Amino acid sequence: MPDQQRADARRNYARILEVAADEVAVHGAAASLEQIARTAGVGSATVRRHFPTRRVLLEAVSKSRIEALCDRAHDLTGKGDSRDALLEWLQAVVDYSVSSRGLAAALGYDSEVAADPIHGNSCAAAMEDAGNPLLQRAVQDGAVAADVTIAELITLIVGIILATENYPDPEAEATRLFQLAIAGISPIAREGSR
Repeated sequence: MPDQQRADARRNYARILEVAADEVAVHGAAASLEQIARTAGVGSATVRRHFPTRRVLLEAVSKSRIEALCDRAHDLTGKGDSRDALLEWLQAVVDYSVSSRGLAAALGYDSEVAADPIHGNSCAAAMEDAGNPLLQRAVQDGAVAADVTIAELITLIVGIILATENYPDPEAEATRLFQLAIAGISPIAREGSR
């Protein structure tokens, strides 16, 4: 009987994750756990057993996107101009975050996660590990200030994504704000970034 229970648990997990991905795509981080449970045909307790917090659910839904972004960072590390490589990767993070509702919330800081080492923010940690070599190379080349951290850059992107997700064209607005953040607001800085 234990093998059957494990098989049922695996099927439930896969079904919940499939339904959750659809719900998060429509509703973002506000997707209803109760609706996910109903649609998946399981109880709320089953959803919570597999995904004890909303963040754990968002991280599971975002896992393939995070892996793709980490792979992209690894591909860009050591290639071409260090600033261009970093900015290309950060723009990919913006693009993925716009197209995958819930990803920004999965990357965002959460004081409960910071205090919970068992269910820490694995998405943000993976992104920081992947993006840090790009940043460090740009810092070594003098293309980025030495006191900038990859966590700060991801936080900036999360803020932009969350602030623009309800715009008529969130991708265009997020990209424009990201480019503005990169260029700064002085006319000289903006002219030099074009």
